[in-house]
Order: sequence, then structure tokens, then C-alpha cells
Amino acid sequence: MKVLITEKIAEDGINILKKGFDVDVKLGLSPTELLEVIGDYDALIVRSATKVTSEVIKAGKKLKVVGRAGTGVDNIDLDAATMQGVIVINTPGGNSVAAAELTIGLIFSIFRSIPQAYAAGKRKFYSRNSFKGYELYGKTAGVIGLGRIGTLVAKRLKAMEMHVIGYDPYVQEEYFKKMGIKKCQTLEELLKKSDLITIHIAKTKETTNLLDEKEFSIMKDGVRIVNCARGGIINEKALYNALVSGKVAAAGLDVLEKEPKFELPPEEQTYDNPLLELDNVVYLPHLGASTIEAQYNVGLTIAKEVDAALRGEMVSAVNMPAVPSSELETLKPYLHLAENLGKIYFQAEKNPVSKIEIIYSGEVANKNTKVITLAFLKGLLTPITSEKVNYVNAEKLVKNLGIEIVESTTKEARDYTSLITARFYNGRQLDLAGTVLDKRTARITDFFGYYINFEPTPYVLAVQNVDQPGVIGSLGTILGSEGINIAAMQVSRNKKGEKAEAFLSVDCEIPENILAKIREIEGVLKATMLRFD
Repeated sequence: MKVLITEKIAEDGINILKKGFDVDVKLGLSPTELLEVIGDYDALIVRSATKVTSEVIKAGKKLKVVGRAGTGVDNIDLDAATMQGVIVINTPGGNSVAAAELTIGLIFSIFRSIPQAYAAGKRKFYSRNSFKGYELYGKTAGVIGLGRIGTLVAKRLKAMEMHVIGYDPYVQEEYFKKMGIKKCQTLEELLKKSDLITIHIAKTKETTNLLDEKEFSIMKDGVRIVNCARGGIINEKALYNALVSGKVAAAGLDVLEKEPKFELPPEEQTYDNPLLELDNVVYLPHLGASTIEAQYNVGLTIAKEVDAALRGEMVSAVNMPAVPSSELETLKPYLHLAENLGKIYFQAEKNPVSKIEIIYSGEVANKNTKVITLAFLKGLLTPITSEKVNYVNAEKLVKNLGIEIVESTTKEARDYTSLITARFYNGRQLDLAGTVLDKRTARITDFFGYYINFEPTPYVLAVQNVDQPGVIGSLGTILGSEGINIAAMQVSRNKKGEKAEAFLSVDCEIPENILAKIREIEGVLKATMLRFD
């Protein structure tokens, strides 16, 4: 598989990818050039400059993953990626400290006029009275957004003995109490009380122009504002008017709605923004992640995540339910089990299914069952489609087949600490179930009504037969004569003399002509090759 990197990342990250994939580093591709070459690649790694449009994603016929070395993904068309089953990964934690520290730097700058005093000193203007500032101590800081960066900023402001209040409708009251931050129930409450407002939220349809004329009108006179999140969250015309009128004393901005082309030299710049003409605005050219440590961290992290995604591992992606990296390791055995349970149905049954109920029992009911269900759906479709199926598009593809998915949980798990049951409705009810032993080993426990304890190894032969002597012996004879080794075997029956089910773990896939011989054994009712690789 091939990986294209269009913007600079840490060399150590590139070396990680080179161990398993062909890697091309092509910096500064134009949109046209990117469209021309993307069809050859399985993965694309970008930063903020490369625009991964719907046209790029559509042209990327082989594309499996897009990695963004950084936090925001507004330069990637998420809807197009999801529709095409392309995983989108970012590195939200890699530059959190850098962004938080820059925010604090801008706060000091606009409270103490540090950049203005420095510039004056360079001009040999040394009037101390011209640069009297304000202390942070005892003042009220309003933090909009208590995610990673917002939390880090709040901690640092508290250390400077500011009164910190916050607004984030998605964060529980308990978290605010734990952090020692007063929770504002509305944005208006925060705006009215704050001497400093600092923004740490994503730019969405809901947050675009979050601070507009109305919002500025209810702020304190002389408020100071910092935005190191995304341009467009503040209406720039409204901010300009508030800065000119004195309603806003100063603003520190690392981002703008439309930003200059950072790579151009001064003599070629045509960028113009009235905000940058104001003396009470401190502007930085989007430096939030620009530290040596952050650049290294995001490059290394995105390389590891893209590497894992290309190898089919579960990763924390932007366009699928969020899974903290700390949870991934404990989830993996259940993801493996669920995917293998899903793979069984269409390999063993030919009848279409109208509804599937997935029941989580015991300890697994307390885990991220949404993601486990996606793993099941991924497994379900894998044997029957040539389309690229992953955690991103599995649910959509299943719905396209008209299959209803119902998820439920229960505290009770018969005989097991955790149990996952998949109940299929196809005119009758068929159950599959499995568990995880020792928190790491998957076991199939119920195969359409036959109770077993069998590991889903890469190749399993499932044979349904009349419960009579000689069937298993004949089965072993055929496999032995064909040089097919049996690694493990288990037989299950519900009532003596009726039907039984034999499960044989074998070392290789059994060809169809040998399966035909097995089906000819007297007493054999059905023989199916189950592939779990």
C-alpha cells in the first residue's frame, strides 16, 4: 500500500510508515496536482494547508484513510469521506500544551501591551507611561469550551489567581466542580461577567459567528478577547467595531476567518484585513501548534495512527464514535469477538436477514457498545461485498440492505462475566453468541443453538450431521488423506441421536472439491468453511 504526505511531518513518523508501506513525500502540491496523483494512494497525510475536498476523496479510489497532523479537520470534507468509507484521523492531543501556552502568551500580551512596548523600544521610544497595563490577579476569566486545550488554559489561569468561569454545554457539572471552575449555564452569563474571554471550541455551523454584535453589546466595557481556536467563531466586522469603540480593550488572535498565504514572502503578499491595522490587536500567523515538541508529537502520532488504520486496527477517528485511546486496549478483545460473530451469518446461512438484535450482557454492557456494534456490522458485510467496509461506513451499508439493527444491554450474563449475543430474524430466529476469556481471548459460545466453547481461528470447518457413530471418523479420514491438519475439534449436540455440530480448526482453507467430498459422507447434513482471518 502507498502513503502520500503533502505537508511536513516529523522524520521519525515518516520512518515508521516506511517500515510497512511505500511512502511518497510531495510537498506543496497544487489542488490540480493532488487530484492527478491521489488515485494511486491508500492513505493521505496533511496538515492545514492541503484541502481534501470531495473531489479529492472521490478521485482517491484506493483511499482508506486521511490523517490530519493537528487538531482541526475543517480542510477535510468529512461527509464525503464518510460516504466513501474513508477514515479521517487527527491528533487532538499532540499540540494541546503548545496551544494552551500560546493562549497564555497572548493573554499577557494584551493585558500588558508587551508586543507594543517591544516594538516601541526597537524604535527607541522608551516612555513607560505609554504602556501601563493591567494585572490578571483577581479578575474574571471566561473560558468558552472545556476540552483539552480549554482545560489546560483554565488550569494556568487559576494558577495566576484569576476567578475562572466556563461555558460548555457538553461538559457535566461534576467536571466543572472537579476543576474548581464555576459553570455558566448560558453563554450570555459568561459574557456579562468576564474581564477576559478566551475561546477553545471547534468551528461548526452552530459556532460560526458565535460572538457577533449582540454578544459584544452585553460584554463588560474594556473586556479583552483571545482566540486561538478557529477563525470565523468571532464575527470580524463586529470585533473591529468593538475594538474601535473601546468596548473591547484589546484582542489577541492566532486565527482569522480568511488567513494569508503563510508561505509567501512579504513582497508577494496581497492579504488585507482591517483588524491588523489596529494597535490594540495582537495577531500571530496561526502559531498555536508551532513548537518543536508539538510538531514532533503530531507527526509521530499521525504516522502511528495511519499505520494502525492501514493494518485494519481500530483507531480513534473523527468520523466515527469517539473512543479515547485509553479505552482502545480494553475494547480490542470485544471488537475482535464482535467482528468474528458478524462474519459467521452469511458464511453459514444464505437466507436474507430482516433484523438483527445485538444484546450486551454483563460487564461488556458498560463498555462502548456503539463501537462494538460497528465491529459486528463490519464483520457481517465482509463475506458478501466487494466494497470497502470499515467502522466508518459499515452502519450505512447495512441500512442500505434494509436490515434493522437493534442494540440492548442487560446486567445479567448467563454463566459468563460478559456475553455478546447476535439474534438474527430471517423468518425464524437464530442466535450466535460469544464471550471474552481472561479479558483477551475470544470464544464462540452459541452457534445457532449449539452450545460450544470454540476459538474463532482463521479457518474453521463447521459440519452439521446426524448424531450417529462413524461421521467424525470419516471426516477425519478425508481431511487426513488430503493433508489437511486438524488443530482443534469440538462436537456439540442438544439431544442424543438427533443433530450434532462439529467445529474443526484447520491449518488452511479447505478447497470446494474437498468440501464436496465431506458433504457426501453419510449422515453429514451441511459442511461450511468459516473464515475468520
